Amino acid sequence: MPSRDYNLFDEPWIPVRWVPTTPHSTLGAPPDLVGVRELLLRSSEIAGLAIVDPPAHSALLRILYALTARVTHLDEAGPGDWGERRLEVLEAGRLPDAGIDKYVTKYRDRFFLYDVASKRPWMQDPRLAEQCDGDNTAGVNKLIVTRPSGNNHAWFRHGHDASPDLPDAPEAVMNLLVWHFYGPSGRCSSREVGGVKSASATAGPLRTALSYHPEGDSLFETLLAGLVRPESTVKRETDQCPWEWDELPDPEAPAPSPPGPCARLTACSQHALLLVPDPQDPQLVRDAYITWAYRSGRIPRDDDYLIWQVSQQGNRYPRPADSRRALWRDLDALLLKEPPGTAQPRRPKVFEYASEVSEDLRVRALGFEQEGQAKDTQFIDAATPPVLGFAEKEAARTTPPVGRMRQLGETYGRRLERAVKRAWAEYVRDTKADGGTWADEAAARYWPCAEAEFWDRFRRLDRTGRAANGGFERQAARAAFLRLAQEAYDTVTASATRTQRGAKAVSNARIELYGGARKPRGRG
Repeated sequence: MPSRDYNLFDEPWIPVRWVPTTPHSTLGAPPDLVGVRELLLRSSEIAGLAIVDPPAHSALLRILYALTARVTHLDEAGPGDWGERRLEVLEAGRLPDAGIDKYVTKYRDRFFLYDVASKRPWMQDPRLAEQCDGDNTAGVNKLIVTRPSGNNHAWFRHGHDASPDLPDAPEAVMNLLVWHFYGPSGRCSSREVGGVKSASATAGPLRTALSYHPEGDSLFETLLAGLVRPESTVKRETDQCPWEWDELPDPEAPAPSPPGPCARLTACSQHALLLVPDPQDPQLVRDAYITWAYRSGRIPRDDDYLIWQVSQQGNRYPRPADSRRALWRDLDALLLKEPPGTAQPRRPKVFEYASEVSEDLRVRALGFEQEGQAKDTQFIDAATPPVLGFAEKEAARTTPPVGRMRQLGETYGRRLERAVKRAWAEYVRDTKADGGTWADEAAARYWPCAEAEFWDRFRRLDRTGRAANGGFERQAARAAFLRLAQEAYDTVTASATRTQRGAKAVSNARIELYGGARKPRGRG
């Protein structure tokens, strides 16, 4: 069995996009894949990660944030002012070579993908080979989240668990990260520890959530903007990443709470995995163990890249990923300290500090629409134009134009849905008819146009600070969103107006676009 043939610091496994001005070497164009060490050294030449699967992109960004904090010594609040030290790194134009070399030298032994010698393969638990049933492993089809496995239907590719296509190491590592951050709850492979066998796992820390990341013109800017100021009590000796631990964690002990940002970024997995290399080719993975990491308890969910909301019961939860929801509808929750809304949304903590790196940062949303247990629906990957120049700095500015535009767009989207559903119910003379078909078509017509309208008005806002309220014209914006809702309503209901009954139903329901009929005032 290969033991130390694949080191993630050195092997090219991370897909990247280079900035257009990156010079070609004597060997040709820059490589499409790089190792961790080259990525850190050349981050100022890299435009961004080119990872196809958004949850893998989101997970790897968190790993890279932690490494960036380590090599720049921004993993502690002191000495001096943390913000000024980050600006010094920014002015240097690249991550420090000395810091990268020192860290790689110290932890190179912990970045082998397969490590029989020291039994510390990267982000894996080698004890699973003995604690799990070797004849009943998860298999590589289970590891690769986009493949059908077990008794699931095959939609886009055929595969057999008995003779699967073996993934290469880069694909396996990306899916290893997806499992650590987005793994499901429920039944998994049995793991026997202390004479007790169990097969129940807790969901990963990012499962069902949508995370938001500031994004600069280069990966160097992106990584610096993604750092969060550590609390003054954080020490790097205790705030450790999993590969920095002296010992593997006790699976029978309660799940530990992360003591600082590096642990929050990398050490909140509820799953334990072990990749089994192909004995003939270490570039391929032949099998995988996937099971629970801690028998009891759950690491508290606390992530600096999520929008947190409060339920009617008073519980704090991250805004869920919804593939049908455009990113602009979350924009005010990203920019404002106290955005409006009954859910009391709170912007991701990272945006309190991101604008210190650049005011021209974009926002990238990455996630996975899924339920808490096994069902996965769709990946989500969306980005905005540069928006962080609008970041709110004064506490009194709690209702800027961007929030009002979002509210207007949402208002007329909801009114349109009510109108088409009411029209359908009156048309078919069934008050319980849901009108889902008309509502889906109306939404498909309205929301893309509303998004274009939002960004058009966003670009026209005053950036000099001279115009009152940013030059925002509420009545004009209201009229624009209403017009879009009217156009969608007329198109969707057009077929019903050919009959007298249909025309009457469509006419009666149109009032919902304007807020519905007013309730009569009571006498007295």
